[in-house]
Amino acid sequence: MASEKNGLISRYYNHYSLWSMFKAKNLSPQKLAGFTALILATVITLGTVLIDSNWKIIATAFVLTFLTSYYLYLYTLQNFIYRKIKLIYKFIYQTKASKREEFFNKNILPLKTIEEVSEDVEKWASQKKEELDSLRRNEAYRKEFLLNLSHELKTPIFAVQGYIHTLLDGAMDDPKVNKLFLKNSTKNIERLCRLIDDLDEISKLESGEMTINAENFIIQDLIRDVFDTLSLKANTKGIKFNVKKGCEAPIHVLADKEKVRQVLINLIDNSIKYGRTDGHTVASIYIMDDKRVLIEISDDGIGIAEEHLPRVFERFYRTDRARSRDIGGTGLGLAIVKHIVEAHGQTINIRSKPEIGSTFGFTLEKGE
Repeated sequence: MASEKNGLISRYYNHYSLWSMFKAKNLSPQKLAGFTALILATVITLGTVLIDSNWKIIATAFVLTFLTSYYLYLYTLQNFIYRKIKLIYKFIYQTKASKREEFFNKNILPLKTIEEVSEDVEKWASQKKEELDSLRRNEAYRKEFLLNLSHELKTPIFAVQGYIHTLLDGAMDDPKVNKLFLKNSTKNIERLCRLIDDLDEISKLESGEMTINAENFIIQDLIRDVFDTLSLKANTKGIKFNVKKGCEAPIHVLADKEKVRQVLINLIDNSIKYGRTDGHTVASIYIMDDKRVLIEISDDGIGIAEEHLPRVFERFYRTDRARSRDIGGTGLGLAIVKHIVEAHGQTINIRSKPEIGSTFGFTLEKGE
């Protein structure tokens, strides 16, 4: 009873193993040809047994049938599979040079297993998915950029157009009105010019046309120069500038001085625009290691909500569009700052909290 049970279990196990192997997803052409040849040889051998009981003839029929079926089926199967695979590779490498593609098909492809081909196709599919995702993001960004650019251009153009039409309709004869309208037109034209200049600047930075002329200088001296430049604007809001205590000792950096000045002007000007009345703008300088210096510009102004932080360096991105346009600016300042810092091979970041303030920090190479 026990032996019969064991025999059943053994037959079931062998049958299950054979069937599971045959149904395997990664079954090779050799195994498939072997299975097919074995089935054909067995059937023909059984037929031979019925015709002739000579064991030599039976054995010869089995061997010849198995070998002939195996190699014929394997040859046919491989040619069919690799013909299909070559079509797949031609599709995958359709942008490659034809000579390279021909060499690949003749010399490399026949050496690849089905598993390796499957891995190549999966990698290609993953790469294409990433490219499509990137294209979708870029398309969405392009649409948003064009929409923002049109808004930024329309505002000063429509304002100037309105003032001029009003003057032509009769306001030109009123000395008080015509002078006011001309002043307002001039302001909007200047804003339009700044926008075009900033667009030109950021285009040069992105294309790599703008070179970095590095020199050694003391960063605290440059910060104080920028403080002096913007002091009148800061005084209108009662904002005080200072270098953080403990950061007064001169620190040399190796960078393009005028480009860094532009970075500081943008960051400090923003601290004035979005700073609270009678507030403070503080500059901090830290030596991070033997190679880098960290410069931080902090204010105690309105701050930025957390959801906006990842996008503040995008072109024309504004956390509060209406309020930002009232304050002024082209919406390109922080994008230019980011490009200048990255052109130095350095990084910039921001920490901010609404009603507490913002801190922009960027690194520069340590000088001698």
